[in-house]
Amino acid sequence: MSNSIEQDTQPQALEPEQTQEPALETISIARQAIVDQHGQVFGYELFDRTRPSSSHTAASDAQLLFNVLSHADNGALIDNRTMFVNCAHESLASGHLELVQPDRIVLEIPPIPGNDPQEIAGRLQTLADIRGRGFRLAFNHSLLTAAYQSWLPLASFIKVDLMLLKSELVEPVIRLAQKKNHAQLIVEKVETAEQQKQAATLGVQLFQGYWFAKPVVVTGQTIRPAQAVIIQLINQVRKQATTAEIEEVLKRDASLSFNLLRFINSSGFGLSTEITSFRHAVMILGLKKLFRWAALLLTTSRAGGVPPAVGMTAIVRGRLMELLAAELLGPEECDNAFVTGVFSLLDTMLGMPMEKALDAISLPESVTAALLHKQGPLAPFLELCIACETADDESFARVADLLTLNNRQVNWAHLQALAWADAMGE
Repeated sequence: MSNSIEQDTQPQALEPEQTQEPALETISIARQAIVDQHGQVFGYELFDRTRPSSSHTAASDAQLLFNVLSHADNGALIDNRTMFVNCAHESLASGHLELVQPDRIVLEIPPIPGNDPQEIAGRLQTLADIRGRGFRLAFNHSLLTAAYQSWLPLASFIKVDLMLLKSELVEPVIRLAQKKNHAQLIVEKVETAEQQKQAATLGVQLFQGYWFAKPVVVTGQTIRPAQAVIIQLINQVRKQATTAEIEEVLKRDASLSFNLLRFINSSGFGLSTEITSFRHAVMILGLKKLFRWAALLLTTSRAGGVPPAVGMTAIVRGRLMELLAAELLGPEECDNAFVTGVFSLLDTMLGMPMEKALDAISLPESVTAALLHKQGPLAPFLELCIACETADDESFARVADLLTLNNRQVNWAHLQALAWADAMGE
């Protein structure tokens, strides 16, 4: 059951939102070529320069992927080559990876700080799962040490960093990699002809560094639609409306349809032909991915002067509830848990009471019960999320005990959710 509205009904409370102009946002992405032995471009490693930061974080790595898919000229940006993107362990299970075709992406996985054996063993299954989904994995040359023996079969690429190795160790490391694994070697931080020649003589066929190309910054712009229009789309998706009905919503808002076609035609999505029909786009994407995309668009929009922290908190709640529910509930209720968390601040986003906000969107009964009445199977998960936010130790202990979740499970999920929220927000 759900609180549905008629297809052509426009709630009066949302009319002010509909008059807002879409937000124009500048995106800056740096790319550095990875070339073969003939100097031809094999792929590009991408770096986000939209919001310059002195530190490299899991959030910036994931935000990069989102920005690449939103770039105005995605094909020109990566020239239909393989994308190499850094991916912290904490974001490997994040929903943003569901929005790209894995065969176009190589995820560069960092070593574990301190090479802790227990953590290395604990990460193995996640790495195997992401590899099983079709993503190729790249590691640096620390993968060749005994501590990472269990990870070695998962590598498609091993990057040998000349800045980290003494010159006399370069040949032994390359020989060891060739002996231990069939992964392709990439020698990076190549700055001289001598370095390139030495690696090539040893049989290396892929290179990266200033000797070949410095990172080039590519800029573009993206448009974020007004929140009310995104809510109309989400409303139709949650009601499992027909493709024709969803298409009508897209046709009524140029910025929303523009974003969808840009996303689905991005090189990261991996289609061989360009999609120009809204109907075709909806059919290819599917309702689940369409909802995920629209929900992220909603919570990262800034229409109406909503503080960035509100959208960030909503995303944290959605992802945290989804991760916690995965321990105890079935797949459908896990999806509903994500919806509950994301829309738990809908009243703040829209500037109206929660009851009125929910009248404007069709949601499952378990979601509305949790949001309006603090009842049903999802209510304790939302309460636990809020306890995490507010450091309410008493509520945290009581609800965690009720759900039979231990501190380690909740803390791990919370860290995952925070990384994902950072990636999708500012």
